[in-house]
Amino acid sequence: MKQELTASKVFSTDTVMDTFRQLLWEVSNAISSVVAGKVSLDRINDFLHNTELLDAYVDEHVHEESALHREEIGFQNAKFTWEVKQDTDSSERNFVLHAQDRIVFKDKAINLIIGPTGSGKTSVLMALLGEMHCLTSNTPGSWFNLPRHKGVAYAAQESWIQNDTIKANILFDSVFDEERYQKVIHQCCLEHDLSLFEASDNTEVGELGVTLSGGQKARITLARAIYSNAEILLLDDVFAALDIHTAKWIVEKCFRGDLVKGRTILLVTHNLALTAPLADYIVSVDLDGRLTGEENSGSKSAYVQEQIRKDEEHLEKLEKLESEDAPVDPTADEKTQKTGKLIMEEEKEDGRVRWSTVALYFKSLGGKYPIIYYLSFFVPMALSNLSIGMQSWYLGYWASQYAIYPASEVNILFHVGVYLSICLSSIFWHVFCRLVTGRGSLRASRTIHSRLMEAIFGSTFRWLDVTPKSRIITRATQDMNAIDGQLFRHIFLLWNIVSYMLIRLGGVVIYSPIFILPGIFLAIVAIWLSNVYMKAQVEIKREIYGATIAGLPSIRAYGAQGQSIRESLVRIDHYSRAARTFHCLTRWIALRMDLMSTTFVSALAIYLFYVAHQSSAATGFSLNMGTGFSGVVLMAVQCVNTIEIQSNSLERIKQYFGIEQEPKPTKEGEPPAYWPANGTLKVEHLSARYVKDGPEVLRDVSFEVQGGERIGIVGRTGAGKSSLTLALLRGIPTNGEVYYDGLPTSSLNLDALRSKVTIIPQVPELFNGTLRQNLDPFEEYDDATLNDALRAAGLQSIQTETEENRLTLDTSVSSGGANMSVGQRQILALARAIVRGSKLLILDEATSAIDYKTDAVIQQSLRNELGKDVTLITVAHRLQTVMDSDKIMVLEDGKIVEFDTPKALIEQKSKLRSLVEESEDKDVLLAMIK
Repeated sequence: MKQELTASKVFSTDTVMDTFRQLLWEVSNAISSVVAGKVSLDRINDFLHNTELLDAYVDEHVHEESALHREEIGFQNAKFTWEVKQDTDSSERNFVLHAQDRIVFKDKAINLIIGPTGSGKTSVLMALLGEMHCLTSNTPGSWFNLPRHKGVAYAAQESWIQNDTIKANILFDSVFDEERYQKVIHQCCLEHDLSLFEASDNTEVGELGVTLSGGQKARITLARAIYSNAEILLLDDVFAALDIHTAKWIVEKCFRGDLVKGRTILLVTHNLALTAPLADYIVSVDLDGRLTGEENSGSKSAYVQEQIRKDEEHLEKLEKLESEDAPVDPTADEKTQKTGKLIMEEEKEDGRVRWSTVALYFKSLGGKYPIIYYLSFFVPMALSNLSIGMQSWYLGYWASQYAIYPASEVNILFHVGVYLSICLSSIFWHVFCRLVTGRGSLRASRTIHSRLMEAIFGSTFRWLDVTPKSRIITRATQDMNAIDGQLFRHIFLLWNIVSYMLIRLGGVVIYSPIFILPGIFLAIVAIWLSNVYMKAQVEIKREIYGATIAGLPSIRAYGAQGQSIRESLVRIDHYSRAARTFHCLTRWIALRMDLMSTTFVSALAIYLFYVAHQSSAATGFSLNMGTGFSGVVLMAVQCVNTIEIQSNSLERIKQYFGIEQEPKPTKEGEPPAYWPANGTLKVEHLSARYVKDGPEVLRDVSFEVQGGERIGIVGRTGAGKSSLTLALLRGIPTNGEVYYDGLPTSSLNLDALRSKVTIIPQVPELFNGTLRQNLDPFEEYDDATLNDALRAAGLQSIQTETEENRLTLDTSVSSGGANMSVGQRQILALARAIVRGSKLLILDEATSAIDYKTDAVIQQSLRNELGKDVTLITVAHRLQTVMDSDKIMVLEDGKIVEFDTPKALIEQKSKLRSLVEESEDKDVLLAMIK
């Protein structure tokens, strides 16, 4: 086109290109946001279209057969399964529940559901609740029904407890009736438990009831069902976690009480001797999932009679094993009893983010050589922005040459070369800065994440108990994501903007020195507006919203979906309110900054044209610089505010660096390579408490165990049995000394100690994967060893006859063992312990959810399979579980009241002797004594 290059054309074009460049930058950010949004929408779409729904949500019409039995509770010719897909992996267990005959539970009566461990007793309740898929829904003559219009209440085997008060958990959105409420508390044996807390039933129980004992959670879950107005109660093994005296109390006061009269109860239980007299109807489930129903009359099936006989043998043994006192929660200290607060409040700093928090991040960014790093960060960025400013200046200089020289004398190639050099210089320094800062960002994220993981994994058991897991997950995911992405990105952007502003302001001051004061004034006002903006914004972004809803089967059983949805909508409203206010505040400050920027540029233009009388090139350059300076002031303010908001995540993570920690490993704490050679255990004057200022749960406990001995520990709930097992592993603060194979455990590194001891809790944890991976996660053993461990743990006694339902090493295990019963999980955990081969094995009610027959098989296997040098400590309620032990320890109120061989205790006037004398199978028990 060969047009003459003038200042008006140069700076008009440059200003337009600057605006276009900013728009491109905003578009690039918008594209990333749109892509992230699309990914989220795709996930939601996948969930909505591919999630397996319950039958009730797929086919809403009532089948003709079921409609004919609308008032009945039961099945006929029905089959149920957990997986509706037919092409499931061969490693998946294809469990099917069969109700081949007509099974109708008695109305307004107590019905029992019994069967071996893992047979599918819980599945019967789940099938009625619609939580399983019916395979015969369209088969003539097939039906199942649960009259929901009568109201249904459900007490799960794994008690579902909300993070709320005891009272709120019992009421569960029901209308409060003082008289009925007090009756429920009395009949569910909760009066003594509530008296332990000064806040009584207003005591908070924490996430999933983590601060309650298993028995307390079971009774609160039962109380919720009893208090409800539902006519139908589905109770899943509510006696499993209770001692015999509490169980008897509930049978007499609750199940024979006025609150259950006229209500239909379906009770899953192992304890036939205790519950059979209550029942009008009994349904048996075999290992293949087949149901058989019969009236509870004088003529019972051989299986039912055998189960009742075995259970009766245990009742008398258990009765005198425990005191008459109700359970006591040893974990509640005096402070929490007074306030009712059992979960640690989330700490929140008031006001602005502290400098120490910011310094933590900058120190992590710099690494070992912070000065070199920051010079490599700040200097290249400043040079890059200086090059951008030089581009505008040089274009003006180039245009001015046409006013001085004829166009033919202007060397275009030279000027193009210089301009391209300046542009390439800007690109080079920007890329160099990006590489340096990217490396620093990764280093900072890695450093902070490592410290966070070390703090969490090194925390005490107590801290893990009182801190909700959802809060920990938020720190490790959401807060770390803010540090990985938003925080560093805005720190980089802030320095980019600051250096850009300084250079642009310098360009203004070169030709208009007087405007240094308005420029500084504009920056000061921007900082002041930023402070006003931040005071409101920080509080908005810190508003707490959102919660995870657990226990979906319980919610659906109670028909409380509407209540849960309403609570979720309230949380969404709270979030939307905060988000809307946040955007309004952003526009509030943007409007004011735009007005100030417009005033600044207008004043500069007037000054340049009417006062300074600069050349067109100088005027264009100065206006271009002024427009750029004022245009990014708002971006700088928003960037600073975003950094402070994102720094809240860093602040919360930094708080975790100071949580209570277990002792760190030291070189002196490493045991010899041969240790432990045997399971010798010596305890001297051991006392323990759950918190430093709390009450003692163990008091001056002393005993000695030789390697290979079998020790049984008995006592009522709260006597200190589980506390003793924790103290042996240094899981709670202790005084005194414990010697394991001659070495004091207080001088050993915790990882060395705990890696040499195996403990199986009452509710063991399984991991997502195969059964083989759960038994041998590090692939150290062959299949023969693993199968031997499964056999020794008693797996064979619960295997089904059908091949498709048998447990094998390739069987899939869901996260937490959700696809298995509690009893099956306990057997697998025992097998895992046998594989591990520790010299000290501790079983803490490890067979409580297993039927008596399987328990006997397991105990016999342990006697035969464990090495002679393996010390076994068993905490149990069942007498036959510990009767053949080398020694039996009786605990009361944290003290040892009896500890000797069964033979010695029998020869004395001991509790054990009176127990055996009054037992019907006295000869069997005496024969077990070695």
